[in-house]
Amino acid sequence: MRIWIDADGCPRPVKDVVFNVSQRLKLPVTMVADRQVGRPTNSLVTMVVVPGDMDAADRYIAEHLEPGDLVITTDLPLAAQVVAGGAWGLNPRGELYTEENVRERLSMRDFMSNLREAGVVTGGPAPFGAKDRQKFNDAIDRLLTSCLNQD
Repeated sequence: MRIWIDADGCPRPVKDVVFNVSQRLKLPVTMVADRQVGRPTNSLVTMVVVPGDMDAADRYIAEHLEPGDLVITTDLPLAAQVVAGGAWGLNPRGELYTEENVRERLSMRDFMSNLREAGVVTGGPAPFGAKDRQKFNDAIDRLLTSCLNQD
C-alpha cells in the first residue's frame, strides 16, 4: 500500500498525521502538487511536482495509483477515479469515499456550481480545525488497521 496526497490543497495538519503514520507503519507516501511543498526528511515520503494545469496532480495520481492504495484528496472527480480503480479515498476531514457518496457529492457539486453561475451566493466549507484533524486521525487509523489486518 502506498499513500498518495493530493498536496496542492491538503491542510498541513493532515499531512503531519500522514507523515507520522508513514513513519510508524513504514508505509511509503507520495505527495503530488504543481509546486514544491514542505515534507519531512523521512525517506518514505517523496514529492512529485507536475507541471501544467490545476488538474495535473489529479491526473498523475489517477494514472499511477494501484488497487489497495490510499489517496488523500478533496477533489471529487479524483475520488471517483480512486474508488473506481479499487483504491481507498479519504478526505482531509476524515470521510471515506465510496461509490455511492462520491456520485452523490459530484451531483451536489454540480448543483452548487449551477447556483453560483446563476448568481446565488453559496459559501464554502468551514475552516479546517482541531476537530477535523482528530476526525482525520481517527479515520486513517481505522482504515489502515482494517486494511493491514486483512493481509
